[in-house]
Amino acid sequence: MKYVIDSYAWLEYFMGTKSGERVKSVIDSPEDEKFTPSICVAEVYAKALKVEDEGMAESRRTFMRTSSAIVPLNESIAVQAAKIDVALKKTVDGWGLADSIVLATARSKGCKVLTGDKHFEGLDDVVLIE
Repeated sequence: MKYVIDSYAWLEYFMGTKSGERVKSVIDSPEDEKFTPSICVAEVYAKALKVEDEGMAESRRTFMRTSSAIVPLNESIAVQAAKIDVALKKTVDGWGLADSIVLATARSKGCKVLTGDKHFEGLDDVVLIE
């Protein structure tokens, strides 16, 4: 299976929660192909800076980079994200541009989004962790 790992999933993994165990099974699986949008690196790094320190933020970033391929935001993904953003903001309360970038990245790679973020609930190309 191919996954885009969302910030929510990474944070659950790093916190060692029950939901994070589901993420761990994907990260540890040699059969699964894993991608992380660069926006998720920024979100996880910022959270680590806020609640931990820069050393831990760097450690988290390094782990994310070695455990998944980091996908930069390019023009094609940006345009797709804009289209997704306009469409889903009409139907999903609280949908954000970062969510759109994650979903556009997954679609560009033919992946499922691995997340626990309820904004993604009901979308076909999403695996919700509980």
